Amino acid sequence: MNVKYITPAVTAFTSDFHVDMEANRQIYDHLIAGGMDGILILGSIGEFFAIPQEEKKRMIREALAYVDHRVTVYVGTGGTVFEECAELSRYALEQGADGVMVIPPYYFNLPDSAVLDFYDSLAGRIEGPLLLYNFPARTGYDLKPQVVLELARRRKNIVGIKDTVDVMGHTRALIQTVKKEFPDFLIYSGFDEFFSHNVISGGDGCIAGLSNFAPETASALAEAARKEDFGLLREYQMRIDRLMAVYDVGEQFIPIIKKAMVLCRVPMKSVCARPMQEATEGETRRLEQILKEEGLLP
Repeated sequence: MNVKYITPAVTAFTSDFHVDMEANRQIYDHLIAGGMDGILILGSIGEFFAIPQEEKKRMIREALAYVDHRVTVYVGTGGTVFEECAELSRYALEQGADGVMVIPPYYFNLPDSAVLDFYDSLAGRIEGPLLLYNFPARTGYDLKPQVVLELARRRKNIVGIKDTVDVMGHTRALIQTVKKEFPDFLIYSGFDEFFSHNVISGGDGCIAGLSNFAPETASALAEAARKEDFGLLREYQMRIDRLMAVYDVGEQFIPIIKKAMVLCRVPMKSVCARPMQEATEGETRRLEQILKEEGLLP
């Protein structure tokens, strides 16, 4: 199995809410040393929605230069302004990204025809791989398997999708619908708990957030899948499943992920961009208990 576990990396900020590139470099080293197969910067966990365009460009430029192809790097370039999305996508690819990942426009519910037009037009404006990003809980609508298949037929540079849904049946339908015609089309789950189900069903792994603070566990799970060691696959998947409790600690999961990283001694601040607020004392105590039970804290 040629599958990957990719981290949608958090974005470290300074105390005055600007991108902290020194801390972000520490995060990339932490993930690479932990064995991760790739990194997605400026995804949802990366708070792309709260960072100005020029600051995103600086982050993209410096992150890609620093990682220097040590692992796969995708860049989230989505946004509600089409021209800005196209511009940022071109910029990321010119700087050496392995692909851009684009969430479709959010705020208004869109019909399938509008989604098809958006991605078809975007793919025609860039030179390089484009991955779709399905997150209906945030956009209000779904990228249906037949829509994804039609996009793959229209544009050769539309090469994959991150499917962030809480029903594995949707991702399974994507695998069965799209890979039948395009076997190399990449289909990643967006939740850690679906990694094993995804790869056993013929998918390509996941791009999911627990690996920010538990990269060794995530990378061990991916390696077990590649070796088809189903005993180890079960062992590490069960550990990931227990760690899913982290997502229930607070209403906003980004501050919880960041606090977990700080607790695990990743050299960064737990500062979040507004409107996100840092984890409370109570949330931190609950988080510490989960991490201790899994041996991630003494």
